[in-house]
Amino acid sequence: MPESFRTRLLRWRFNVFPAYRGTGARVRYIAHDLREIVIELPLSWRTRNYVGTIFGGSMYGAVDPMLMIMLIHCLGPGYTVWDKAATIRFLRPGKSTLRATFRLDDAELDAIRAELATKRSTDRVYLIDLVSEDGTPHATVEKTIYVRNDDWSPKDGERREAKGERR
Repeated sequence: MPESFRTRLLRWRFNVFPAYRGTGARVRYIAHDLREIVIELPLSWRTRNYVGTIFGGSMYGAVDPMLMIMLIHCLGPGYTVWDKAATIRFLRPGKSTLRATFRLDDAELDAIRAELATKRSTDRVYLIDLVSEDGTPHATVEKTIYVRNDDWSPKDGERREAKGERR
């Protein structure tokens, strides 16, 4: 799917935002519905570590905000989305440009909404691989994303705040 004007603008904003720019990564593609994002992390003087490979902090920083932002846009208003935890496993040294592709499909979004119809919040775990041009994985990031349904109510159909009760 081609990018829309809105997602091209978002991609540009990512690439000039100082915190993201500092990782050395570049957002290369954002689908018009924000269900797919592709990033690239080149080996350069900005991303090179002491031993000449891609700095692990750049690898993590390059993938850090994407899933949270995708879920915020795809779920829409009425949900709170936050990064909760992350781990990174380095598999091999990054000696060339690495790429990560993030995808959210209808089944995942429907599963989140279905789960949040019966409970206030959920934690979702996603795996993201940073791969070289030939598809070889160099690092795997596991992200735990917290999602809360702001419109959720207990069985009686009323929110505690509406009754004036405290939690």
